[in-house]
Amino acid sequence: MTLFKKSTVLVKPKEAEADRKWFVLDATGKTLGRFASEVAKILRGKHKTNYTPTADSGDGVIILNAGKIVVTGSKESSKMYVHHTGHIGGLKEIPLKVMRARKPEHILRHAIAGMMPKTRLTDAQLKRLRIFKGAEHDHQAQQPHVLAV
Repeated sequence: MTLFKKSTVLVKPKEAEADRKWFVLDATGKTLGRFASEVAKILRGKHKTNYTPTADSGDGVIILNAGKIVVTGSKESSKMYVHHTGHIGGLKEIPLKVMRARKPEHILRHAIAGMMPKTRLTDAQLKRLRIFKGAEHDHQAQQPHVLAV
């Protein structure tokens, strides 16, 4: 016989959005996959005690120094980013080294989006992700907290 009643507490969507915060993370010297999984947890809200999978309770994330992210092993030369233009013979393969020079923000966004679930909430959660290749950002109005990951 149990003395306590077991109950499930679900957070309503309005309550989940009430305590939304913004965090600043520095990607300098961080490993790509490990860093991306921590950012995905913050975007989803899994670091909070009132996490509910059906409510968007995640926080916003600002990432600085995206070009200084580190990959292990030989991925710098062997990892390829593949996309298709839609035309015949339009398969494009871009190595990580070239992508880092062109668009270092895309490397992090691609890794983080791959670690998010493929649900209706994912697009809204990824809209709160801001990535900058330098050390400066223009989101002072959100009053972000510096977070060490």
